[in-house]
Amino acid sequence: MPRPLLLGHRGARASKQVPENTLGSFELCLAHGCDGFEFDVRRSCDGVAVICHDPAVRGLRIESTAESELALPTLDQVLQQFSAKAFLDIELKTPGVEELLIRALRQHPPSQGYVVSSFLPEVLTELHSLEPSIPLGFLYDRAAQLPPPALPLAWMIPHFKLVEQRTIEEVHASGQKAMVWTANRAADMRRLAGWGVDAIISDETELLVQSVR
Repeated sequence: MPRPLLLGHRGARASKQVPENTLGSFELCLAHGCDGFEFDVRRSCDGVAVICHDPAVRGLRIESTAESELALPTLDQVLQQFSAKAFLDIELKTPGVEELLIRALRQHPPSQGYVVSSFLPEVLTELHSLEPSIPLGFLYDRAAQLPPPALPLAWMIPHFKLVEQRTIEEVHASGQKAMVWTANRAADMRRLAGWGVDAIISDETELLVQSVR
């Protein structure tokens, strides 16, 4: 059984050396031995795709603030620096980023694999209508959440607490891959790898590599 992809959550999130969702955190994640990382994309008020998990930073709402005031990494910067050396899980946090993403992907196509993920089915639906070739992943943390049946998903991405071995088997039987988040204990990491998951996301990037690789 091939080992799963090992992905850092917002980079090397557990590290105190650098802040999460920064270029430095992404570099550190790879230095720890991960194959790639997950990161979060939002849209500034002047139409720039920026990297941040929360809707506000330093008291500034991202959707209402110009990119120059936010002092955040941009999607273009991340793709330029990492598209040739990392698997990328690009999570879209809000609607309105789809066209910016497509433009960035065309300029810096990832050569090590990628998925565009979201909790929002409407975002994935819009993205697919604009560019059907983009691999999509549906994020969920409740068993009742289901994507639209017509949405062609390459990945299912459940929270690890929802996952049993039969979950992985069902995903594979549907012709999809299974990515699981956010496993931070060695026992969970090894169990998920043994069940045949295709990717594991973790805050604890060093532990992930030690436990699974």
